[in-house]
Amino acid sequence: QVQLVESGGGLVQAGGSLRLSCTASGRTFSNYHMAWFRQAPGKEREFVATIRRSDGTTTYYADSVKGRFTISRDNAKNTVYLQMNSLKPEDTAVYFCAADEGSVLGIRASRYDYWGQGTQVTVSS
Repeated sequence: QVQLVESGGGLVQAGGSLRLSCTASGRTFSNYHMAWFRQAPGKEREFVATIRRSDGTTTYYADSVKGRFTISRDNAKNTVYLQMNSLKPEDTAVYFCAADEGSVLGIRASRYDYWGQGTQVTVSS
């Protein structure tokens, strides 16, 4: 089992920045691909970004956040980050951290085995 706890959400004006953190406990963090998803009210959960396990040399982003968001990981701290810049009102959602113990890095939510409880991000116009 892996436990994931997100933090760093909040209220920010459009154009501002936030950094989300997700700290894992329970098993060897570096063995997991890590990802961020988000869910806005009335919408399905959608992929945001993912980072390869171990060295984190491979990342993928949703087109809607490419160039604005950056995912990174610090295996020594068992933490994955999501740096969000140039935030827009349409980025408003609950952001979830997820971990995948499979071998292939993917972007579908169904691939991910463990989920955090989410952190709210609200971007005002």
